[in-house]
Amino acid sequence: MSLEKISAQISDTQQGDGKKMPPVELWDPPFCGDIDLEIKLDGSWFYNGTVFKRLSLVKLFASVLKKEDDKYFLVTPVEKVGIIVEDAPFILTQWQWLDDKKTSMEVTTNLDDSFILNADHPLEITEDGGLYVTVRRNLQAKVHRNVYYQWVDLASEDDIGKGTEMVFFSAEHRFSLGQLES
Repeated sequence: MSLEKISAQISDTQQGDGKKMPPVELWDPPFCGDIDLEIKLDGSWFYNGTVFKRLSLVKLFASVLKKEDDKYFLVTPVEKVGIIVEDAPFILTQWQWLDDKKTSMEVTTNLDDSFILNADHPLEITEDGGLYVTVRRNLQAKVHRNVYYQWVDLASEDDIGKGTEMVFFSAEHRFSLGQLES
């Protein structure tokens, strides 16, 4: 299967300005094999060892990205192909407060997905200390180091009995950046 064929099938499923996400969670096409497409740790996309230079093409393919168990696929209504994702398919690169009271934080990925950090888009800490935010469906963005350090600056210390935790709030939800070592 070629990227041109997948691109044509994706384009057929999108409507209007292309911003509406295809309903990949409803599609269960047959598996057609793996293709040599890889999303690197830094969020860059490669096909046959060559980096994608057109952001619009990356966004198009990201719109049909699906995760099943620990595997990633590009899906259309008629076929599904496996790809490799080294860590997370997106990188959370920016954030901003949406109001003067600093109660709701909007975050943005390297592919311009923007959303409010809240219960639907939670911040999670892995066992090795990595920070991830759920973007859509079950796809995550790794929090970029710069964003992490900015959040540490705004976080407050919370005594949790067993130590101190660095926390901040967005959309009436408490988010932890981890515990401080005693």
